[in-house]
Amino acid sequence: MKPVRREFAMPDVGEGLTEAEIISWQVQPGDTVTVNQVICEIETAKAAVELPCPYAGTVGELLAQPGTTIAVGTPIIAIETEAAEGGAPTGGAPTGGAPTGGAPTGEAPTGEAPAPRAGDEGGAKIGEAGADGRIANLVGYGPRPGSVTRRPRRSTTGAQPREAAPTAPPVDERHVRRPGSNESAVRSGEEGVAATVPLAKPPVRKLAKDLGVDLRSLAGTGSGGVITRADVEAAAAPAPAPAAVGGVRREPIRGVRKATAAAMVSSAFTAPHVTEFLAVDVTATMALRDRLRTTREYADVKLTPLAIVAKAVCLAARRTPEVNASWDEAAGEIVYYDRVQLGIAAATPRGLIVPKVRDADTLSLRELAGALGELTATARAGKTPPADLVGGTFTITNVGVFGVDTGTPIINPGEAAILAVGAIKPTPWVVDGELAVRTVCQLSLSFDHRLVDGEQGSRFLADVGALLTDPGLALTW
Repeated sequence: MKPVRREFAMPDVGEGLTEAEIISWQVQPGDTVTVNQVICEIETAKAAVELPCPYAGTVGELLAQPGTTIAVGTPIIAIETEAAEGGAPTGGAPTGGAPTGGAPTGEAPTGEAPAPRAGDEGGAKIGEAGADGRIANLVGYGPRPGSVTRRPRRSTTGAQPREAAPTAPPVDERHVRRPGSNESAVRSGEEGVAATVPLAKPPVRKLAKDLGVDLRSLAGTGSGGVITRADVEAAAAPAPAPAAVGGVRREPIRGVRKATAAAMVSSAFTAPHVTEFLAVDVTATMALRDRLRTTREYADVKLTPLAIVAKAVCLAARRTPEVNASWDEAAGEIVYYDRVQLGIAAATPRGLIVPKVRDADTLSLRELAGALGELTATARAGKTPPADLVGGTFTITNVGVFGVDTGTPIINPGEAAILAVGAIKPTPWVVDGELAVRTVCQLSLSFDHRLVDGEQGSRFLADVGALLTDPGLALTW
């Protein structure tokens, strides 16, 4: 039975993202794939995500190369599937996170996706158009087919389009290699009009666009005159400088770095920031941590100073709820949250991300320590799901792990405050009128002055400092 070609489009993986970059393919043409098998890894503005296969069959063609940024709704892979009775292809949409309601057991042939649930948008499978024309994706529905438009090709001959002769057959747009040239003629379908496009792979074309290099000005050194990445980089290289001057390296602004930059600029110029500082004697806190580490309850948990700071933040937020709030400009309201969705800034190979510990104020110190350990390990492995990067209400950034004493952190958009924790180290300190060496840490709190007054911000920071100076105070609150 003749196989059916099925194309899988770039899905919307959440938060209304419009594009994603393909990092790597886990399959190649000719490979046999099953439903839910990981076929590629993509990077959005939020995080790296593994895409599961929507169909069972054989990989026919990879429609996008690694390093290419693809718009949501654009096909990225073609899979040859077997046709079931009546011509319907077998294989269904991934089951992870998708509705599973459908026909009773035994009514659907083996390998077919279950029937759509009542109420689903069009009942479409992932990668297919629903009743309203939108593409069904991993999370929600993407754009309708044809909504992603491509810029029309421009002729370099300067000739004006004119109507083709009635007898001329329709001509599809094709790349026709010119003998002895590194260019291809693009037939536009207009009689006598042809534009030349240099031969180069999509990632090379994107690199040329990012670096401002005109491919038509280059002579390709690749096989058959194809323009290579090295050709583009050589053309973009600055003019030779004196021997004492170093080189320059350029990288496109994309992914996590692009999203972080946009968020920080928006926050810095939207929320009126105020930053306050406090030096804290954490000698008692460090002694408590050392004692707890020797107990059976904490034997399998890595108890860090950050976990104790996180617990102090949750306790102090109960006394100053203004720091756990957000400003709703559209509604003209301040939103106060009952629970603390605690963001922890984490440095990863792809840039800074802020995964969240959900309902952190309901967790014990041991539970907080365990949650922070899992969060950090997942972030460093680049496996943080997009859902864990949104919906925060308060953030902690631990600059002390880099040996930094303090800083002026920028508030995450949609939150009221952020606390920076500096390096914990021995410092000369006056105790009962006598100079002594104590373990000291610098805290800095930035808050949105629309939400938090100076008195409220100062009280919250003082409460956190008091709990770290004397952890026993927590028993009296």
